[in-house]
Amino acid sequence: MNKTILISAATLLALAVFFGAFGAHALKNRIAPDLLAVYKTGVEYHFYHALGVLLIGILSFHIQSANLNWAAVFLTVGIFLFSGSLYALAITGIKWFGAITPVGGVGFILGWIMLILAVVKKV
Repeated sequence: MNKTILISAATLLALAVFFGAFGAHALKNRIAPDLLAVYKTGVEYHFYHALGVLLIGILSFHIQSANLNWAAVFLTVGIFLFSGSLYALAITGIKWFGAITPVGGVGFILGWIMLILAVVKKV
């Protein structure tokens, strides 16, 4: 599982760079400033949580725990739902994508809670 988590993290981080560059270069003059701010929020959270997945991948070499695996899953799903919905909202202007964002936020929270549980059970 360590290898899968690390490959997932690297892929998520590469995508975060891609989406960041896309926003900075392709969207900068094409969408309204408020939507660009929404897009940038998606990129920021994408980066933070992809780094979290990387951290979990590294920890998985030291802690064998189903909770750690779930932490990686929840953070990954959170990235797709939270950041993905913000990307979609910013690019299309379709407001209902914003309703998906909190579900991704719950995924982030659950991911960090699973990390806490993995560490507490190990120590």
